[in-house]
Amino acid sequence: MRSGAKAALVGGVFAVMVGGAGYGAYTVVSGVDGASGPEAARTGPPSAEEVEEASGLFFAAWEKGRAAAAAEQTNDTTGAAERLLAGYLDDAHLTKVRITPGTPSGTTVPFSVAATVSYDGKSKPFSYESELTVVRGQTTGKPRVAWSSAVVHPDLKDGDTLVTGEAESPPIEAVDRSGAVLTKKKYPSLGPILDQLRDKYGDTAGGTPGVELVVRHADENTADETLVTLAEGRAGRLRTTLSASVQAAAEKAVGKYAESSVVAVRPSTGEVLAVANHREDGFNAAFLGKLAPGSTMKIVSAATLIDNGITTSTGPAPCPDDAVWQSQTFRNLEGMEPNEGATLSESFARSCNTAFVKYADEVKVDSLTKEARDRFGLGRDDWQTGIASFDGSVPASGGPNTAANMLGQGEVQMSPLNMASVTATVVTGTFRQPVIVPQRLDNRPLARAGGLPAGTAAQLRQMMNRTAASGTAARAMTGLGPNFGAKTGSAEVDGQEKSNSWFTGYRGDIAAAAMAQQGGHGGDAAGPIVAQVLRAGG
Repeated sequence: MRSGAKAALVGGVFAVMVGGAGYGAYTVVSGVDGASGPEAARTGPPSAEEVEEASGLFFAAWEKGRAAAAAEQTNDTTGAAERLLAGYLDDAHLTKVRITPGTPSGTTVPFSVAATVSYDGKSKPFSYESELTVVRGQTTGKPRVAWSSAVVHPDLKDGDTLVTGEAESPPIEAVDRSGAVLTKKKYPSLGPILDQLRDKYGDTAGGTPGVELVVRHADENTADETLVTLAEGRAGRLRTTLSASVQAAAEKAVGKYAESSVVAVRPSTGEVLAVANHREDGFNAAFLGKLAPGSTMKIVSAATLIDNGITTSTGPAPCPDDAVWQSQTFRNLEGMEPNEGATLSESFARSCNTAFVKYADEVKVDSLTKEARDRFGLGRDDWQTGIASFDGSVPASGGPNTAANMLGQGEVQMSPLNMASVTATVVTGTFRQPVIVPQRLDNRPLARAGGLPAGTAAQLRQMMNRTAASGTAARAMTGLGPNFGAKTGSAEVDGQEKSNSWFTGYRGDIAAAAMAQQGGHGGDAAGPIVAQVLRAGG
């Protein structure tokens, strides 16, 4: 790896001339004014002149391929800046770099990069936008570029690299269950998922690799991200379980709510019909999210009460104003009228927290964990969907968390995929591990679980139907009956002004679950998302 050109010190004067990008020339002089002592380190935000100077020196060195000199203008002390900037030339094969600064906003400088990527006799232009921030060095007080890999390219996370060469995997042409081609352009949510499918199945789908400039992620579970294709490979055809029509509806539905995700599955087969995310970070929270699911977890909690002989859907589940479990007080949503004579079905439909907390002393510490694992296949770490996914976590928690876990708070963590699977298990009574590519493609072993007794599944469907018809999910599920059911959830998170919105439901042979961070009550954001997806799948 190149160390970069070293800046020269001549007669105590350090000079760097900047040219070609329109941001002037700067000379930094020290030790020539006869001062007898070191200058005191400056404090406070960098001035406009310091921002221009520090960014200009950084840009000039970067343009010329002087990785060490550019790194010296940052506050990085680990060597990461020099390694990445050296790799810009050596590994990414990017030359003829021209950087054009935009108008600074305080200490932040936007800029555009134009370069040429060349490899094995092939060249293409490459351009993009990024930004940097100038800060003061902690010990010197001198202006320095605040280092992060995203300065070099906005898609880079720390530890990622830019690499040009023959692609590690041939390209794929992913198609839905009916043969319709699925592209990143038409279905933006599928971008990272198509990358994962290519990474895992490209070698077996029948294609040949091309030559590409890619972001190679440090996280081994994240596939390479193609930035420029210098030579096209031949795509292999890969069939997925997705439905283009349901996927389109899912993309449109999440687009209405910030930080939201949704998954739809077919209960009779476990096939994933749609997965969509609307997030600034591009994270596939639909499959990999690890968040408290709120009262949607009451589906599993109700199953636990029924299967352990504690109560039934028509049995008692009183709903007082509050309930105390091991010194922690639990309350219901504001405005909920107490009902000491409520049945489990009624308390479930109204999403009464205290009804479930009242039964916490009759539930063993590991009862919910066993129900989730043995009936619903959760928390076993053995799902093989075809891409990376989270299997849910329902730990055997003692203390107040025994009650909190039953409400989908405490230490319980789920993704929309997990909750869609929970609902699918209720619909058929059988656990079928979700898949996004058919099992026959690679004969991978699928997770197994016992599913629900017929009587338990029937009671849960009745309670979810009541919730959708006249309970907390009724507004979102209007017009989707009669073969339908749902459960709402809102999960409080420390530091958030609004709770996370959760909702899961089914209609015929399609089940879906959605989550919208800081979306409020389950029916406010996640509910409309699920309803729109269920309509498309009907």
